[in-house]
Amino acid sequence: MTHAIVARQPGGPEVLQLAEVDRPVPGPGQVLMKVTATGVNFIDTYQRSGTYKVSYPFTPGSEAAGAVEEVGEGVTTLAPGDRIATAEGSRCYAGYALVDEAKALPVPDGVDDFTAAALPLQGITAHYLINSSFRVEPAHTVLVHAGAGGVGLLMIQLLKAKGAHVITTVSTDEKAQLAREAGADHVLRYEGFAAKVRDLTDGAGAHVVYDGVGKDTFDGSLASLRIRGMLVLFGAASGPVPPFDPQRLNAGGSLSLTRPTIVHFLRNAQERRWRSDEIFSAAANGSLKVRIGARYDLAEAAQAHSDLEHRLTTGKVLLVP
Repeated sequence: MTHAIVARQPGGPEVLQLAEVDRPVPGPGQVLMKVTATGVNFIDTYQRSGTYKVSYPFTPGSEAAGAVEEVGEGVTTLAPGDRIATAEGSRCYAGYALVDEAKALPVPDGVDDFTAAALPLQGITAHYLINSSFRVEPAHTVLVHAGAGGVGLLMIQLLKAKGAHVITTVSTDEKAQLAREAGADHVLRYEGFAAKVRDLTDGAGAHVVYDGVGKDTFDGSLASLRIRGMLVLFGAASGPVPPFDPQRLNAGGSLSLTRPTIVHFLRNAQERRWRSDEIFSAAANGSLKVRIGARYDLAEAAQAHSDLEHRLTTGKVLLVP
């Protein structure tokens, strides 16, 4: 037996309850990971609340790090004791979790277990956003919302490494300081940010806006773009964006809008290793700093969700079994 967080129906954070469950058994092509730490992400809150449909009883969590405990039939590249992480797991709010061999990411020396749990989903998200959803070049001006969040802090550092000019938004003085320390060129508050972006770019606007906030920032994000700019809408921390008229993209200057999700940017082993190797290597050599803003015991998953949804956290939020 082991422990896991179980939600028996959709609802608020309070539906997340610690329960005793059977320890999973790896099937063919799977490994059993003894979880050291689990990443808490906004997608977990969408699933818990019913915004994204899941089956109940439901254990959240797609991101975790730990060590291989057992291997299933046919597993050839991993052995008990190997350190791994994943952004594509399931039921990771638990002491043990099953991971497909193909979706297990080797954790290099120089990356501790907590950093390994904090990096996969947000690190790979940051990587595909700036390399694939819109390929940022050194001359580009980029607006990143929620610059002190887990994805935001990683994106700022990776964008500066590319030579981009980075503008970001935050909600507090503390978060502004974190964004500056990550390398942001300009740190704005949300109120009136579109006009300020115009001022900072001599009226032209940003080449790309990365928006994980959603409803509250969507209109301002479109208004921040230059002609033929792109809005990359990758989350909805403030709620989903209401339906809108695509003609607004024409009127705004032949703008583009994309709504990516991580699964479509991890299509094969080569793509998975390209993204994870670059992110983990940067963390191992110290060029990418990972801020773990809060750690909660597994039993405190409800509090972790509440704090994340109320934007009381910075950096990465972890659960520790």
